[in-house]
Amino acid sequence: MPKALKRPQQRPINAPVPGRTRNQTVIIATPAPRPEIPPWPHGDLDTASPESLIALTDTIWPRTQPRESLRHHGLKWLLSYLVRHAGRTWQEKWISSGFNDGHRKIRELTTGNFRLDGELGHSLMLLCCLRVIRPSLEAFKINSFYRYHEHFEQAQNDPDLDRFLALVEQQDTSDHFKRCARMDVAAALTTQGIRFADLSAEALLHYAITTREGGWGQGYETHVGYLAWRVMSESGHFPAQVPPTLRAAMRSPAQTPAELVDKHNITNPGIRDVFVAYLTRRSHDIDYATLRGLAEDICGKFWTGLQQINPSQPNFVISQEHYERWRAVVALRRDGKPRLQLEAVMTNIRAFYLDLQGWAAEEPERWARWVAPCPIAGRETRTHGKTARRTKERMDARIRLLQPVLPAFIAAATERKDHFHELLKVAADARKNEVITVGGKQYQRLYTEGDASHRRRHGVSNVRVLDLSSNRKINVTFTEDAVFWQWAAVETLRHTGLRCDELLELSQLSIRQYIRPNGEIVALLVIAPSKNDRERVIPMSPDLFHVIATIIRRLTRNRESVPLATRFNPSERVTSEPLPFLFQRTIGQRTEVINAGTLRDELAKLSDAVAIDHPELGGCRFTPHDFRRLLATDLVNNGLPIHIGAALLGHLDIQTTHGYVTVFREDVIRHYQKHLNERRAARPAREYKTPTTAEWAEFEEHFDKRKVELGNCARPYATPCEHEHACIRCPMLHVDPAMIERLDEINHNLTARRKLAQTKGWLGEIEGIDLTLEYLQQKRADAQRNSQIGATNLGIPFVRT
Repeated sequence: MPKALKRPQQRPINAPVPGRTRNQTVIIATPAPRPEIPPWPHGDLDTASPESLIALTDTIWPRTQPRESLRHHGLKWLLSYLVRHAGRTWQEKWISSGFNDGHRKIRELTTGNFRLDGELGHSLMLLCCLRVIRPSLEAFKINSFYRYHEHFEQAQNDPDLDRFLALVEQQDTSDHFKRCARMDVAAALTTQGIRFADLSAEALLHYAITTREGGWGQGYETHVGYLAWRVMSESGHFPAQVPPTLRAAMRSPAQTPAELVDKHNITNPGIRDVFVAYLTRRSHDIDYATLRGLAEDICGKFWTGLQQINPSQPNFVISQEHYERWRAVVALRRDGKPRLQLEAVMTNIRAFYLDLQGWAAEEPERWARWVAPCPIAGRETRTHGKTARRTKERMDARIRLLQPVLPAFIAAATERKDHFHELLKVAADARKNEVITVGGKQYQRLYTEGDASHRRRHGVSNVRVLDLSSNRKINVTFTEDAVFWQWAAVETLRHTGLRCDELLELSQLSIRQYIRPNGEIVALLVIAPSKNDRERVIPMSPDLFHVIATIIRRLTRNRESVPLATRFNPSERVTSEPLPFLFQRTIGQRTEVINAGTLRDELAKLSDAVAIDHPELGGCRFTPHDFRRLLATDLVNNGLPIHIGAALLGHLDIQTTHGYVTVFREDVIRHYQKHLNERRAARPAREYKTPTTAEWAEFEEHFDKRKVELGNCARPYATPCEHEHACIRCPMLHVDPAMIERLDEINHNLTARRKLAQTKGWLGEIEGIDLTLEYLQQKRADAQRNSQIGATNLGIPFVRT
């Protein structure tokens, strides 16, 4: 039995949706209406004679003997069979035959004649291509026509279809997916009896959903219609307000207030109407995610729970007994653990009661009858400070656990990325069953019939190996891609401190450049606002610049520019327009941005994977927000003024930044409090909102002071040199690849000094020189590795003069 797929919840086009960031049409899956004039590429053939139909097929699809005679035999046999059924036209006779129901294949008419078995199916296919017969989708799919799209395209005189086919051939994807797109359009036009110009978004969506639910995708159920939809959308065939991808059209849209309320099965119609009216009014002031949470609190946790205690509750006047029983239930989660966000739930319910009281003064005829005393006392919602302190304690304990192991975690993630990159390169060139060694591990190259089939369809197959140490099969192509994006996400998060949504919204358009007064070009990263309306700019360090360049280099491996992708916002239930997003992945025909849930899962997988080879990382699981707190702690504890840190992190209030900072040593607390007191004494609190121009200038000047002979010093802002300018030994030094010759010169001098010290017996001098030589070799290796990385076109926009 075919697997049943969930049909998306749909509403009429342009239904009002609260909290939307922009208008987006909701598509209803509906077959195209029958045109007044049917598509007749070769004239009206509804009542044509069998002889004329056979002659027409020879004209359109010329064949050589003996195939032509077999086709003639099949057409004569099938048409003579249809003639015996009731109806004036061939379509009516086809319906009368019973084959249009899709329960039987046309080949069942053969009685042991194997030569005729294939010709009956081929003959029916030609009649469908000529639009003589319009089969139902069930009848069309059950007969499994071979290369139907090629025969169909030859028979149509449709310039619009020809333009579509030309655009499909220009797509950057495999020939298999191009054939799927052509087949999807040919099947939709045939079964719905329309021209290409009449193939609407609703009609294509209906074809895609019905095909998937029927299991008729012929091995590509998860890809039905995707490429065809994208080409038709990009070419302007669909209206501008139609979602740009089929996946976006199939997703459930944002729900209306009535739908949010009806999810909770409220039995009292009056109470139900009050909740709908309340949420509708609140929807104008809050976004959809907040609205959905509010509905869950007041309709689900509050009223549904109260109905279970007192099913006959007529209004919002709650007795103390019922309230106490309800509060004891809501204080626990379904798994029996205490509800940590209980105060937020109580605040929303109390706000509901107070809103009704305030609105009743303005509109008594609508709200007055529902006004009731709030059962939740004010003191129950005044524990926010205590809750915030407990939350900060938990976060501080987490950061104190993660901060010491962060360098080891970063090194392990980088090592894992490099290992699978090398494994993919070596395994791709290995022969079947060949044993290869990468990074001290042995792998055996695997190649199956499935891989051969994938190569025939897509031109390339996934590289798979067997890990001989664990006897585990690995899809190296998929794993290498996943490991790369894990590394890219970790590196970008730890260098920028971005929120999860801000990271996923990064695009090629986010990269800017700024020319400083001294002529130096500083790369900037423009961060789109996530939780507030303030855009901010982050100067890119060399490490961050390397990560962004590596991402762009990967996305442009086989193309000239970063491909366009869409991003689905689960909070607002909307899909963005196609943009050159950085954190995008292509799976099959779909190119979309990684979603927040997948990002969290990938970081959890990375944490578990690196803990296998690094026991010190066991029990440490990193989340995207952990890196934001780690960066805030590192910035402030290393001397960066907290209001500048707030600007870099996008906080409107420095107290928020202060809550992110985890303090480790008592002396840091003492120096920080002293610094804060001096600042507050010199400036009023109201001036802490944004840094001054002079402060920003001082912050920018810091980068000039980090210029040294061999490259750049990466020490944090406002910190002195802790190594007394012994740059070779300093981990903060980033050597410029152009200074490798200078390193060789220093190495030669140190070697000569060591020989002299050994001759003179200066053992203490020898120990110091050996340590310096060790650091020098490490710096030289890092500089050589950086010099091997080619230039990357970041696609920075420029101003046209």
